[in-house]
Amino acid sequence: MSLSLEQIKLLLLDVDGVMTDGRITYDNQGNELKSFDVKDGHGLKLIQRAGIEVGIITGRCSEVVARRAAELGIDILYQGALRKLDPYLEILKKTGLSDAQVAYVGDDLIDLPILTRVGFGATVRDAHPDVLSRVDYVAQRCGGHGAVREICDLLLKKGGHWETVTARYFSA
Repeated sequence: MSLSLEQIKLLLLDVDGVMTDGRITYDNQGNELKSFDVKDGHGLKLIQRAGIEVGIITGRCSEVVARRAAELGIDILYQGALRKLDPYLEILKKTGLSDAQVAYVGDDLIDLPILTRVGFGATVRDAHPDVLSRVDYVAQRCGGHGAVREICDLLLKKGGHWETVTARYFSA
């Protein structure tokens, strides 16, 4: 990987197929259920500890996603974004960041307009084939099963933050 990841200041994520395995389950009352990997959540907290902001842009609307974002301290949340580039450009304007300072993780065609612009575009192992061929990094893990953590660890290590944010775990 020849990209310089030290400049990344913002990590944006899709939800379905990235933070989850992409399946949607409904209970008998019609409530939507999603499963999130706790390791992914810890990876996102480590990213935040490194001073990298985290945000979500998702095509669906779900109270479950709003709850997970709140649990993780994610303030940038766009739901129902059928044209994801629009909220992405709004985020750039609000934050003053450039494309080069953003990492994005998406898994499907709807994510390509952002994935092909950002400084670091990543995807999960089970992403759409046209996404797999157009990103900087493909995780070894599938969406909802530790892929986000894998990408967070990569950003932290290649961005020079790993030792600082993990020191508390390795000290005697």
